[in-house]
Amino acid sequence: MRPLTLDEGDVVLFDMDGVILDGWGTDDAVHARALDDVLEERGIRVTGDLRRPLETYEYDDEFRAACEELGVDSAEFFRAREERSAKRAIARLAAGTRRLCPDVDALDNLADRVPVGLVSNNYHPTVEFVVDHFRLDAFSFVRGRDLGPEGFARRKPDPHYLNEALDALDASGGLYVGDRATDMIAAERAGLDGVFLRRDHNAAIDPDADPTFEVESLRALAEVVGSDASTGETTRSDGVPTDRSRAE
Repeated sequence: MRPLTLDEGDVVLFDMDGVILDGWGTDDAVHARALDDVLEERGIRVTGDLRRPLETYEYDDEFRAACEELGVDSAEFFRAREERSAKRAIARLAAGTRRLCPDVDALDNLADRVPVGLVSNNYHPTVEFVVDHFRLDAFSFVRGRDLGPEGFARRKPDPHYLNEALDALDASGGLYVGDRATDMIAAERAGLDGVFLRRDHNAAIDPDADPTFEVESLRALAEVVGSDASTGETTRSDGVPTDRSRAE
C-alpha cells in the first residue's frame, strides 16, 4: 500500500460497528425487547402483523401506520422505543456480548499524528458508552445519532454528523473509515476521502460506491497515514514524509 497523504487541518474519522466494535450492529432482539418494555409501560398488547413493524429498526410508513392503528403518536413512540433500545444495548455491552476489533490498538499510534474522531449511525448514548467502557481515549470527537425520527433521518449516507465532526474539529477534510457503502457515500457528500475497511463480515461485498482507498486493517491504515504538526506534512509511522497517492 502506498502512503496516504493528508493536508494540514485534515482529520481521520471512523465508523464504529464493524470497524471499532466487532459485529455488524445492534442485534434485532434488542429492539424487540425494547418494544416489550414500552408496551408494558403503557399497558398495550400487540401481536402478529401489527407487532412486526413496531419492533424493526426502521421509522417508516409501516411503523407510522401501526402507531396510528394503536392510537399513539408515532414520533414519540419511536423515540421511547429507541431509548429502551439504547439502554438494552448498553447493558449487553457491559455484559461483554461484543468486543473491540483486535486492531483498535492502532488508534493510539494514529492519534499521535493526526486528530481522530468517531461518527456512527448507532445511538449516541451507546457510542458514548463504548468509548468510556473500552477507554478509547484516542478520539477527539465522538458522535452517534440522536434518538428519535430526526436522528434516524440523519443517518448515513446523510453527511450531517460527519459535517458536525468536521466543524467541531475545525477540519477542512480528511478520511472517513467505514465498512459499508453508506459510509463511502456519506464521506463523499462531506468532502472526505472514503476508506473501505475489509473485514470478515464484508470481505465478499461490493460496496456499490467507489471508495477512495481500501485497507484490510486499522494497523495497515496507521502505518501509512499521519500528520507532522511541526511541518504540516503528513508522514508515515517511520517519520518519512509522504506524497499524496492512492492506497493500492
